[in-house]
Amino acid sequence: MGRRAWGCWLSVVSTAVLYGSLALFISILHNVFLLYYVETFVSIYKIDKLSFWVGETVFLIWNSVNDPLFGWLSDRSFLSAPQSGPQITTAEVVLKRLKALSTNGPLFALSFLAFWVAWASPGLQFLLCLCLYDGFLTMVDLHHSALLADLAVSDADRARLNFHCSVFSALGSLSVFLSYSFWDKEDFFSFRLFCVALAAFSILGFFVVSRVLRRRFQKEVRPRLDGAEALKELSVGHAPLTHTEKAVTLRQYLRQLSRHRNFMWFVSMNLVQVFHCHFNNNFFPLFLEHLLSDNITASTGSILLGISYIAPHVNNLYFLTLCQRYGVYQVIRWLFMLKLGLSVAMLLAGADHIYLLCIFIASNRVFTEGTCKLLKLVISDLVDEDFVVNRRQQATSALLFGMVALLTKPGQTFAPLIGTWLLCVYTGYDIFQREPARDSLVAVPEVTSGSGTPPLRLGCFHMVVFVPITCALLQLAAWSRFTLHGRKLQGIKALRQGAQHGSLSDVKAI
Repeated sequence: MGRRAWGCWLSVVSTAVLYGSLALFISILHNVFLLYYVETFVSIYKIDKLSFWVGETVFLIWNSVNDPLFGWLSDRSFLSAPQSGPQITTAEVVLKRLKALSTNGPLFALSFLAFWVAWASPGLQFLLCLCLYDGFLTMVDLHHSALLADLAVSDADRARLNFHCSVFSALGSLSVFLSYSFWDKEDFFSFRLFCVALAAFSILGFFVVSRVLRRRFQKEVRPRLDGAEALKELSVGHAPLTHTEKAVTLRQYLRQLSRHRNFMWFVSMNLVQVFHCHFNNNFFPLFLEHLLSDNITASTGSILLGISYIAPHVNNLYFLTLCQRYGVYQVIRWLFMLKLGLSVAMLLAGADHIYLLCIFIASNRVFTEGTCKLLKLVISDLVDEDFVVNRRQQATSALLFGMVALLTKPGQTFAPLIGTWLLCVYTGYDIFQREPARDSLVAVPEVTSGSGTPPLRLGCFHMVVFVPITCALLQLAAWSRFTLHGRKLQGIKALRQGAQHGSLSDVKAI
C-alpha cells in the first residue's frame, strides 16, 4: 500500500515542481543567513574588529574564486570526454548533478547550523563558517542552475522551470517572517531551535526530491537514451567542438573579455548592485532597531521584514512582462531611476515620517532585489555578443557566468565592511566596541551615546538614504555606457541564430 501511494505521488507531481522545490530548500536557509550572521557574531559572540575584517577578507577571496573553481571541478570529466567512442549522455550528466545535490544539499544545511552555536573562538569560527557555508552553497547553486539547461531545451520548458523556482523562492522567504519572532539577542536558544528546524526540513527536502528525480529520470529517460536516439552531445542545443578550429586558451579568453566593453560596463554596474543587495540584507535588523523599533510592534517589524523578501519574487513576474514590452535594458534603467527618486524623496521628507520610512525601507529592498533577478537575462545577451564577436563555434555561457561571479561577488564582502566603517565614522557608533568613535563626523555626546539616541538614529537614517543614492548614481553612469540593447541587440541575436544554422534537437530530458 505504501509503495502504491509512493508511486502515485511520483506520477502526479511534475518535474518542474520538483525542480522548483529545490529553490525552497536553499532560500529558507540563505535568507536567514544573510539577515543575521553579521549581527550574531558582532552582538552575541562579540567578535573583535580585527578578526571580523580578517575573516571577511579571506571570505572575499574564497567567495570570488570558488564559482569558476567548482565549475571546472564539476565538469572536467565532461570536458575531457573522448571525441570518438562512447560519449557522456545528457542522462548521465543529469544523474551526476542530482547525486551531487543529494550530497551537497544536506552538507549545506549542516554548514548553516554551524553559525548559531559557539564552538570555537569567534574569529576562527567566523572564518571557517563563512568559507564552509559559501563552498557548499556554491556547489548547490551550481548544480541546480546547470540542471535548468539539462532538463529542458525549449524556451517554454525553461520558463516553466523558472516560474516554479520563483514561486518556491517566495515561499522560502516566509522563513524571514518567522525568524523575526524568534530573534532575541538576550535569549538565543529559541532562535537556535528555529534554525535547527529549518535545517532539518532542508536536509529532508534535498534527500527526498533528489531521490525522486533520480528514480524518475532513470525510469523514463535512461532506457530511451540507450537506444539509437541516444544523445551524442553533452550540451544540448550546441554544436560539438570540431578539430578544425584551434582551441582558445584561458589567457586568450581573458584577453577577449578585457576587450569586451559591454561586459566590463555590466560587471561595473553589477558589482555595485551586489554590494547594495547585501548591504540591505546585513543591516536590515540594525535599521529596524534604531529607526523603527520605538514606533512599530514586533509583529509589524516581522511583516515588514517578510514583505521585503517575498515581494521581489512576486514582482519578478511583472518585471518580465515589462521586459517583453520595453526591453530588459530600459526596465533596469527605470529601476535605477526609481531607486534614486525614492531615496531623494525620503531624504527630503526626513526621519520623522515613520510610516513613510517603513514603506521606503521595504520598497528599497524590493526594487533592488528585483533588479538582481533580471540580470541573468543581460548575461545571456552578453553570451550572445561574445559568441558573435569572437566567432565561437559554441557559446561559452557557463564560463561567462563564472567570470561575472568572479568579478562581482566581492561586493558581497564589501557590504558589511564598508557598512560597519560608515556606521562608525559617520555616527560615532562602533558595533564592535559599543563606544563613540573619536574621529566620527557626527559628534555624539558621552551622556547620550547609548543605543537609540537621536544622533545614532539620524546617522542610520542618512546611511539608509545616502547608500541607495550613491549606488543609483554609479549604476546609471555605468549603465548609460552599455550599448547592447535595441537594434544592436536584435542584430546580435539574428547573427547568432544564423551562425547556428544546423537543426537543433529540442530534446526534453524529462
